[in-house]
Amino acid sequence: MPRVRRENLPRALWTHLLGRMHQREISLQQLYLFSKWLESEPEVPSGPWFKRFPEMTVCGEGEWVKTFLIAAQTPVGKELP
Repeated sequence: MPRVRRENLPRALWTHLLGRMHQREISLQQLYLFSKWLESEPEVPSGPWFKRFPEMTVCGEGEWVKTFLIAAQTPVGKELP
């Protein structure tokens, strides 16, 4: 199983993620929790997946984080523990 890529993200993906963080007003506390999770080098499925945090959900596909959702939005894919 792949692990979430933390480096060398394509510029367009990085720009998209930053835009979603601002648009959806993701708090620094939520980003801190996300960064702590990333430090654990989590394994993820090769297809769509998501990880819930108290106030946001991170969605990805394979090794790539694809977007951030607010708690009210519905993610698609396999939920990670």
